[in-house]
Amino acid sequence: MRIGHGIDVHRFSADPTRQLWLGLVLIDNAAGLEGHSDADVVTHALCDALLGGANLGDLGRHFPDDDPEIAGVSSRRLLEATLDLVRANGFVVVSADVTVIAERPKLAGHMESMSAALSSIVGTVVSLKATTVEGLGALGRSEGIAATAVALLEEIA
Repeated sequence: MRIGHGIDVHRFSADPTRQLWLGLVLIDNAAGLEGHSDADVVTHALCDALLGGANLGDLGRHFPDDDPEIAGVSSRRLLEATLDLVRANGFVVVSADVTVIAERPKLAGHMESMSAALSSIVGTVVSLKATTVEGLGALGRSEGIAATAVALLEEIA
């Protein structure tokens, strides 16, 4: 068994047309995040946890933010490619847990759909939680959103 940990942070975009994607779910009526891809911090943190558990580095190593081929890419594609790498290196995902850290938007109504979307691709339950930082720091000033993730992998015999 191997454990991986991931974290991702993105600031809110000044572009009013940018959409907010979290956990592969479009969050309506919310400011989007700045990033080379769709800036889905939830999925990016999960990808980093999966890669870390398989000792494969981080998301940026495999999908650099200066690669024009992945500009604007959906994090669904990044997650699918990450899972392909993890499996090709002899691991299967046993479980995963993600915590979203944000003052806004309120996410309680989206947790179930994010868990379902991620779980359907990962092939096991991906649990989701959300918390705030009680107004402290950049995240507390609603300058962006962060997410942390842990994943448990099992080596395929």
